[in-house]
Amino acid sequence: MVEVSSIDANTLREWLESGKDISIVDIRPIQERSEWFIPQSIHIDAYNKIKAKDRNALKGVHLDKNIPVVTVCAGGKTSQIAAEFLNENGYEAYSLIGGMNGWSLAWNKATISFPNHQILQLRRTGKGCLSYILVSDNNAIIIDASIPSEVYEEILKGNNWQLKAVIETHIHADHLSRSKQLANELAVDLILPTPNKATFEYKELHGNQIIQLGKIFIKVISTPGHTLESVCFLVNNEVLFSGDTIFTNGVGRPDLKANEEETAKRAGLLYDSLQRLMELDDNIIVLPAHTNTPVDFDGKPIRATISEIKKNVSILHLSKGDFVKTILDKLPPTPPNHLAIIERNLSGNLSDVNPIDLEAGANRCAVS
Repeated sequence: MVEVSSIDANTLREWLESGKDISIVDIRPIQERSEWFIPQSIHIDAYNKIKAKDRNALKGVHLDKNIPVVTVCAGGKTSQIAAEFLNENGYEAYSLIGGMNGWSLAWNKATISFPNHQILQLRRTGKGCLSYILVSDNNAIIIDASIPSEVYEEILKGNNWQLKAVIETHIHADHLSRSKQLANELAVDLILPTPNKATFEYKELHGNQIIQLGKIFIKVISTPGHTLESVCFLVNNEVLFSGDTIFTNGVGRPDLKANEEETAKRAGLLYDSLQRLMELDDNIIVLPAHTNTPVDFDGKPIRATISEIKKNVSILHLSKGDFVKTILDKLPPTPPNHLAIIERNLSGNLSDVNPIDLEAGANRCAVS
C-alpha cells in the first residue's frame, strides 16, 4: 500500500494563488459538483467505484505526472482512496483535508483602484461570499466580513491601513458574519443597518446617512427587500456596494426567515428598491456581497456597471406585479442551515460553533 499524503485548504489556496502547476481532481457525484467546485478542477465520474475500492477506477486517467495531483471529495475520506490509487499509478497525489467542506473557507483577492480610494475585494471562493476593504488616505472600512478575522487583520497590518469601522449591508443568512469579532478585536465601531433584531451593541445605520472616509464620502441607501434592513453604500457616485440586493446577474431573494405573505411583501419592497438603484448613473460599478459561481484565482474583480446589469438582468424590466410573481416562482432551495446562521448572526456568539459545519453548501442568495 502506498502512503497517502494530505494537503489542507490553505496550502491549496496558496498554490493556486501563486500559480503553481497542479491538477485538481474532483471525484464527487456530478450533482454535487454542479452546485459548487474548486476553480481549475476537473471532474472524474468514478465516485462509486473509488468508494468501493475498485483499483481500476482511475486506470483511464491520464494526467501530467510531473506535477502534483490533489483529489477532492465532499468530506476528505473517499479522496484519500483516490489519492492512494493515483500514487500507485506513479502520480504525486494528495488528498484535500476536509474535502469541499474544508475548502469552504478558502479565499482570494482582487483590487480596484480609483484616484481617491482603492477597494480590496476578498472573495471566499469556497462559498461565493464577497467582502471588501475600502481604503482612502490609509484609512479603512471593512464591509460584510465573511472570512476569518485574522485575514483582515494581516492585510490591514501589512499595508499600514488604519481600520475605522466595520459595517454590514444586512444581517446575513448564508454565512457567519465575522464583523462583530473583527470590530471587537481591533476596537472599532461595528455599524449595522436597522431595523434588525441583533442583541449586541452596535451603532445604527440609516438611509441617506453620509460617512466620510479619508477623501471619500459613502452614502447609505435604504434598499429593503432581501431583508427589511438591507442597505447599499454609494461611494463618490462611482461604486455601489450592493449587498444582497442586486448581483451582477440576478437579484436578492426575499423569502429567508419569512412566511409566504411576508415574502410577497418583501418582493414588492425589493422591486421598489431595485428601481431606485436603476436610476443611478449607468457607469457606476456594482460590487455585490455574493456570487453564484466559484471565483477563480485570476485577480479579476466580480463587478458590473449599472448599464451592464440593466442588460443582463431581464427581471428588472418587468412590471411590479410580474416581478413579484416571477420572484416567487423562481425561488431556489434555501441555503443550508440559514435559520441557525441568522440566529448566530443576531446573537453575535460564534464561540461554540464550527463554521465549516454550519456554512457547508452552495450559495443560494440570488434569483436570476
